[in-house]
Amino acid sequence: MTDFRIEKGADGVAIITWDTVGKSMNVMNAQGFLDLEALIDDALADAAVKGVIITSGKPGSFAGGMDLNVIAKMRDDAGDNPARGLFDGVMGMHAILRKIERAGMDPKTNKGGKPIAAALPGTALGIGLEIPLACHRIFAADNPSAKIGLPEIMVGIFPGAGGTTRLVRKLGAMAASPLLLEGKLNDPKKAKAAGVVDEVVPAYELIEKARAWVLSNPEIVKPWDDKGYKMPGGAPYHPAGFMTFVGASAMVNGKTQGAFPAARALLSAVYEGALVPFDTALRIEARWFVNVLLNPSSSAMIRSLFINKEALEKGANRPDLPDQRVKKVGVMGAGMMGAGIALVSAMAGIQVVLIDQKQEAADKGKAYTADFMDQGIKRGKATAEKKAATLDLITATTDYAALKGCDLIIEAVFEDPKVKAEVTREVLKVVDKDCIFATNTSTLPITELAKTSDTPENFIGIHFFSPVEKMMLVEIIKGQKTGPRAVAKALDYVRQIRKTPIVVNDARFFYCNRCIIPYINEGLRMVAEGVAPALIDNAARQLGFPVGPLQLVDETSIDLGAKIARATRAAMGEAYPDAAVDDVIFWMEGEGRLGRKSNAGFYDYDEKGKRQGYWPGLAAKYPRAAKQPDLYEVQHRLMFAQVLEAVRALEEGVLEDIREGDVGAILAWGFAPWSGGPFAWLDIIGTPYAAERCDQLAEKFGARFSTPKLLREMAAKGQSFYGRFGQKAVAA
Repeated sequence: MTDFRIEKGADGVAIITWDTVGKSMNVMNAQGFLDLEALIDDALADAAVKGVIITSGKPGSFAGGMDLNVIAKMRDDAGDNPARGLFDGVMGMHAILRKIERAGMDPKTNKGGKPIAAALPGTALGIGLEIPLACHRIFAADNPSAKIGLPEIMVGIFPGAGGTTRLVRKLGAMAASPLLLEGKLNDPKKAKAAGVVDEVVPAYELIEKARAWVLSNPEIVKPWDDKGYKMPGGAPYHPAGFMTFVGASAMVNGKTQGAFPAARALLSAVYEGALVPFDTALRIEARWFVNVLLNPSSSAMIRSLFINKEALEKGANRPDLPDQRVKKVGVMGAGMMGAGIALVSAMAGIQVVLIDQKQEAADKGKAYTADFMDQGIKRGKATAEKKAATLDLITATTDYAALKGCDLIIEAVFEDPKVKAEVTREVLKVVDKDCIFATNTSTLPITELAKTSDTPENFIGIHFFSPVEKMMLVEIIKGQKTGPRAVAKALDYVRQIRKTPIVVNDARFFYCNRCIIPYINEGLRMVAEGVAPALIDNAARQLGFPVGPLQLVDETSIDLGAKIARATRAAMGEAYPDAAVDDVIFWMEGEGRLGRKSNAGFYDYDEKGKRQGYWPGLAAKYPRAAKQPDLYEVQHRLMFAQVLEAVRALEEGVLEDIREGDVGAILAWGFAPWSGGPFAWLDIIGTPYAAERCDQLAEKFGARFSTPKLLREMAAKGQSFYGRFGQKAVAA
């Protein structure tokens, strides 16, 4: 069986249908390209065929993109010369799409040729849009849930099958930039408004509209193949175009701080390609695409943000148990976290009981969903009917009896063990014995909290990040007695609300907070040492972190940091390692500078909460050192503070799968996405160098940088983390 089939109508229109075997959405593979080319050759050679429509056999979608194993095979098949293998493979794809685009036209006169239309039933991503861009007209069904775009930049590459070159020539560099550099996805109507697709038609008329156009004897020469073509907005040597490219360069570097290789390469491909004829531009695009593919950052991002993320979302580490999807969830506490949990649950179609001590508080928590839906209606993302249906699923009450019939409880009350224990006891009086009880805690040990329950095997941690509706990661924590059904229930619930789960074992701060707290603490230590705050935060941003450690403290609130520090110090006693950090955080707390929420923290803020620069009082308390450290030293301190905790978490069994460590780090706190995560970064720099650098940092700055035993052992053997622990990733 092949993924493409052709039907030739009596009217002379050949319909090529893409229908990937065994997949719910079309994905392009190596054989698929060959099959498509063979059918295009057949149609062009058949005198009875007047034109072609390329469409999908999948309801509601055209294609989800490329099977990235195609690229891996190109590289592997090239042996000692992977660059040549990749370049030749990419140019082979270009040749097939160029064949569609030229459609048998005479190369000198542009005469002849057969019109080829793309008919998109719905979602068209990556190669699923690059193929239509090579066609002569793109018809899209009026499917509001469809997404059309080129999201490759989000996984560390860029559109390398002609999408970059064609989109820029079709729209101009300025109009194409959000689609290429931000991976912006549009519904069909917005895609038409942007100039990406040519027509949006009712779904039931899709093929007939395309057929009528094919039979209308249309002009099919692409603008860039015609004499006198001028790039919309101007080429780089045009006054207007020059300013566009200067602005684009500034924008890219401003947003990425130079940390993301794919963005730089894409901009280079666009700029250089705009200076030359179309076919030469395709070769330039291919060269820059290969450059990115051979960068270890690309492989790491693809592995973490595409392959591993998808595997975790599909239940790679789920216990082998029957379906545990949630039908009715009880949410205890209607504050910011509880309200967010109720919102995402109801939006997933789950019945929700939202409980608080006072009816007013419970109603306010439900109103959070109403406000969110109102914003969606204003943006055209929701309807009044959808809002009403979502709100109907939420019961806001103070009555615990309403929890009867819940198969999952998520407790989201104050971070106080006594309060949590009291709520747990009251809930367990009402719900059935087989109901799974989850606590949304960021720091408190699950095993201790589970002691309140008579069935600790049904007790688990489900740690959401704030704001719940925006953050994509959910950290699931197993207590010492948590059973497999609780894990399966938590994983199935996270899949229902369309988020990415990681599963870790119980330990202080679990995994994510365990790694992010040292990042913050290292920044605070440097402040006390007299390192310029701007150097600290900008060093982090140039590593690809969304915010530096000082800005992060302001965003999360300084008094929360002080509270965590006091609790940790009380629990650890003399073993507590962060007294130097406490000097800074407690002083800031004493000064009443609690962060953004008080409009005063490490930064000054205006009355609207906009940052105005670093607070001068910081320099007065901690004078700047006469000699500032090297940028790379600051960056290594920030990076190793985190990755060493990730290694220790793996070493101690808190992490059971390095995929979860990498995906979790990127999604939870934005750990340098270009690196693929802590373990991927250690593989990029190599374990021998990592161990050597740890020794240097430990000698200069202290035992917190001591090389973990596992890392030392791997360095001695020359092992990589994905080489040693990546068998699950390979199997997936």
